[in-house]
Amino acid sequence: MPEFVFHGVPVRFPFEPYDVQKEYMSKVIECLQKSENGILESPTGTGKTLCLLCASLGWLEIKKADFKARVQNVIGEDSSDFFSSLSSQLKSGAGLAWANKQAPPKIIYSSRTHSQLSQAISELRRTTYSHFKVAVLGSRDQMCVHPEVSKETNNYTKVHMCQIRVKAKNCYFSNQVDAKRDEPELRNNVLDLEDLVKLGKKKTFCPYYMARELKQDADIIFMPYNYLLDPKSRKAHGIELQGNIVIFDEAHNVEKTCEEAASLQIKSSDLALCIDEITQVMKKMQEISDGGNFAANEPSQGLPEDFSPDDLYTLKALFLELEKAIDAIKLPADGSGATFPGSFMFEILEKAEITPHKKTIILDILEKLVQYLTTNSASPFQRKGAGLQKFSDLIKIVFSKDNISISHMEFVKQCYKVHINTEDTKKKPGGRQDGWGASKVNTLDAKAGRVVSYWCFNPGFGMRDLTEQGVKCILLTSGTLSPLESFVSELQVPFPVQLENPHIIQRHQVWVGSLCKGPDGFDLNSSYQNRSNPKYIHSLGQTILNFTRVIPDGLLVFFPSYPIMRSCQEEWQNSGIWGKISQGKPIFVEPQIKDEFQNAMIEFYQKINDPVTKGACFMAVCRGKVSEGLDFADRNGRAVIVTGLPYPPVRDPRVMLKQKYLDEVRSKVKKGLLGTEWYRLEASRAVNQAIGRVIRHKDDFGAIILCDNRFGAPNFRTQLSAWVQPHMHVYNTFGPAMRDITLFFKNAETLLPAPKPKSSGQPVIRVSYETSTGPATTLFPEQAFGHGTSKPVVSDLTRHKLAQAIADQSDYNNVWSDVNYATGSNIPITDKLELKSNESIFSVLESKANVVDFNSACTSSSTSTRYESLKTSNKKRKITLVNQSENHLELHGNNTKKKENSQMLSEVCIKGIDKPRMSTSTTSGEESGSKNRQAIAKYLKDVKTSVGQESYKTFSAAVKDYKASKDYEATISVLSSVFLKNPEHHKLFEKFQFFLTEEHKQRFPKTWAELMRR
Repeated sequence: MPEFVFHGVPVRFPFEPYDVQKEYMSKVIECLQKSENGILESPTGTGKTLCLLCASLGWLEIKKADFKARVQNVIGEDSSDFFSSLSSQLKSGAGLAWANKQAPPKIIYSSRTHSQLSQAISELRRTTYSHFKVAVLGSRDQMCVHPEVSKETNNYTKVHMCQIRVKAKNCYFSNQVDAKRDEPELRNNVLDLEDLVKLGKKKTFCPYYMARELKQDADIIFMPYNYLLDPKSRKAHGIELQGNIVIFDEAHNVEKTCEEAASLQIKSSDLALCIDEITQVMKKMQEISDGGNFAANEPSQGLPEDFSPDDLYTLKALFLELEKAIDAIKLPADGSGATFPGSFMFEILEKAEITPHKKTIILDILEKLVQYLTTNSASPFQRKGAGLQKFSDLIKIVFSKDNISISHMEFVKQCYKVHINTEDTKKKPGGRQDGWGASKVNTLDAKAGRVVSYWCFNPGFGMRDLTEQGVKCILLTSGTLSPLESFVSELQVPFPVQLENPHIIQRHQVWVGSLCKGPDGFDLNSSYQNRSNPKYIHSLGQTILNFTRVIPDGLLVFFPSYPIMRSCQEEWQNSGIWGKISQGKPIFVEPQIKDEFQNAMIEFYQKINDPVTKGACFMAVCRGKVSEGLDFADRNGRAVIVTGLPYPPVRDPRVMLKQKYLDEVRSKVKKGLLGTEWYRLEASRAVNQAIGRVIRHKDDFGAIILCDNRFGAPNFRTQLSAWVQPHMHVYNTFGPAMRDITLFFKNAETLLPAPKPKSSGQPVIRVSYETSTGPATTLFPEQAFGHGTSKPVVSDLTRHKLAQAIADQSDYNNVWSDVNYATGSNIPITDKLELKSNESIFSVLESKANVVDFNSACTSSSTSTRYESLKTSNKKRKITLVNQSENHLELHGNNTKKKENSQMLSEVCIKGIDKPRMSTSTTSGEESGSKNRQAIAKYLKDVKTSVGQESYKTFSAAVKDYKASKDYEATISVLSSVFLKNPEHHKLFEKFQFFLTEEHKQRFPKTWAELMRR
């Protein structure tokens, strides 16, 4: 395995690293040697996780060797040149910032989710550093194998059930941990969470407590980073930070996690539950004291020894006083709630005689009560201490410091806000659930509950607490941290070492476009005022539908939020767009339930690798599970569509207070973010995280499609990831974007290594494209589709020109317009639209026509772009492009089939209807007749896709009646009801004159003028 030296530290890497990877590893080692914090950004797909592991473990290897040499006193006993040189090298490699006698630190490697940790552990297995001792921490919910405890759905109850069994030594699995801690399968392998659980079931030991045991002598410990940032979780898992190194991978969510870990809400209903739970224990104790009736087989019970009736009376009185104090707070009548400084929470608790000095006593009683309720709840409907547990968490957060000083109180006052509002009552079935759209009612009555929100708005509060634990070095890394200055300013911890890496891909591997309008010319804008507009939803659906026809394999579509995604899904299902998309690519929707999400991902990957399908479409939300760390490499994700800017809810009290807090800080210290700047960054970072799914390694390629005209604004463009900005193009109309993305995939499939085939053939996609400078009035012929049996051949001249264009940094997409595209000689042309003389043209269209109309509604722009047809088969994609000056679409294919195809089209016969007037400049009558019939078929297809199924049936019946009766007035009357309701359909009505008899054609202009005057 190749070895490279950075700052005197040899690092073994699985392959020759790229320049950006060398720079990244160099910065990691610089942080470790100097014992300084670092913030390192490297785009997704640059291999930062592998670099991070190799560099940090390579340094740890040197540090361990240096420490071992000093402990054994080898250097002091031997003054030879060899040992002197060794001493110098080890000391230099370990770094002068580390004391000579300081033991080697542990590396605590954290990431946002367990799936991301599993990927990191998989990367570790690829390296030569897999001999290091590894531990991975998880929750009881994930790791418990006890048959009874694991069935419990409530996590708090599960924790207490486990603790009681372990304390009583009656959990068989926990009792086996000491005996099996030295199992070879545990010590000799790098195990992730799932591996440890499987081994625990196999060897009958508790994976949760085994992980805690392995942690004691592990060199590197993997865990979710909320275990570090949440003081309660840190204490529960026994995580020691003194003198150790902490790494936050995928650290773009560290700010929010710091704030969430230090915040809490408690409601009047929670306090009522606490009172009810204490009352329940009182009744139970009274029954026991009075010698109540118990089942004959129930063991005798005595009064609990952990707490007394006086404790219960005191605690109940405490809750009643707290409830009274909260209800006494006056709230504004407009329902906006009241906001107070963070120190106000201490004042509220003090009214109920809850002070820092009583913290330990109160927490001790609460814990014993929860355990008692957990073990004595025979029925699932009985209380199990959920309310008491939540109040215990509140006490731990408010009194997080054992000794609360005046300076700490002042810091809390600055970092926190207390917001109090009325508690939402449960809405009646069928009621409006949308908080913004619902009618406002006055809820300030005596019976309305209260919600007390204790919100931290300074992520530096949690990060400073982490540094106070004695952490030697903190490393933050992600692909979406920019701008680093604002990120660092919010964390309020110095980060002397910083890096912003470029991407490793070349410009022909990514296409980035901001699209302002849909195919119908309607503005794409998902703002609050526009997102519910049916025209916008329809235009967005048509946009996605059209892109699914040219994007190969996997497509990811990200929405700003779940409600917006559900709204679009409902509208598209009603309009038929959903069904059309799923015909080409099966659709998967991101669920919010963990098990359902895992199943959806498995099925999505299966569809991608299914040779029968043309890929799949996964619809998800920004900031959701799909946008975080999942693998969409190669064909799993060829394009990402972002449908809007995922701004936080602007009227949400927490969002408003966050902006106000930042503005206050900025006015005082004259640095940091403004509230509006933070608000925009929240959206841009979520977008950057979503678009990072598309490029996963150096040979990958994909498209990024931003379907909102606000993406094109200069102020937002600068907030996109640095590697995305140079590739960004803004498209004011739909046509050029469709053309360019089609060309991009054509070029990428030619220039880049093909992924592993999923079958003997790949899908063929044929695209026909034409533009006109005015309103489209020409009827286009139907495009022929082909199933190729061999890969299209690109000429040497084409490859040379593409390579030259890339080298010269010119527009390589335009190369295809000037270069002949050579095709294999054995690609047949099949699946033509065939109209036989003994069939009705309408029945044939119903059963066989498979044309995608990219302009189901007339565009309102001055330049209209029309796409003729597109279809996929199971072979390599072949794209046919047509110059703007041409008036028809050529049919490309095997020359041996041309005669057969012409004959097939010449069989089209439309009896009783005059043919439309077509050009007479063709070289043969047969070719002219073929074009005429294709134009008729195309017109009918346009009608069908534009007016809808029911109106099309009316249209079809009217034309058939006209064919039989030649009743002009009746036909015009029926067609008026079909076309005149929507101005976008007027052109289709006007074109119908070509199907009239010569006598009626002369009458039509006057009829048309009268209809328009009406």
